[in-house]
Amino acid sequence: MSTDFTGNSLFPKGDKNDAFAQYFTGTSYLSMLSTEGVNIGNVVFEPGCRNNWHIHRGGGQILLVTDGYGWYQAWNEPPQPLKPGDVVNIPEGVKHWHGAAKDSWFAHVALAVPAENASNEWLEPVTDAHYAALD
Repeated sequence: MSTDFTGNSLFPKGDKNDAFAQYFTGTSYLSMLSTEGVNIGNVVFEPGCRNNWHIHRGGGQILLVTDGYGWYQAWNEPPQPLKPGDVVNIPEGVKHWHGAAKDSWFAHVALAVPAENASNEWLEPVTDAHYAALD
C-alpha cells in the first residue's frame, strides 16, 4: 500500500508542525484552514509519523481522510486502517491516536468540535513495538 504524498491534495500541506512536534513521533505538517468558530486544520504525516495518545476534553474531534493511508486507534479497541474518504468521529473523553502507515504519507482534515473550555490532554507516545505490530 506504499504511496507518496501527491501534493495535489485539496488543501495546502502547510509548514512543519513545530508547535506540536513534542506530541508526535516523526514529522508532520499543519495548515490551519479556519480558526473562526470551528478550528479546522489540514494535518499531513510523513510515513511512520503518528501523534501521541491523547484525549479531547470538552469537545471531540472529527477526522476527514484526504490522502494516503493511516491508522486510528481508540484505547482498548483494535486499530482501524484509514484511506481517503474515511471519516472518524472521536467523542469527547476518548483516549486515542492517529497517524500514517509505515510506508505511506497520510493527510486528514481535523475538525475540533466546539465546546466551552475545550482542550487537548496529550499523553504518552505510541510505542515503536505497538506501532510495528500494525498490519
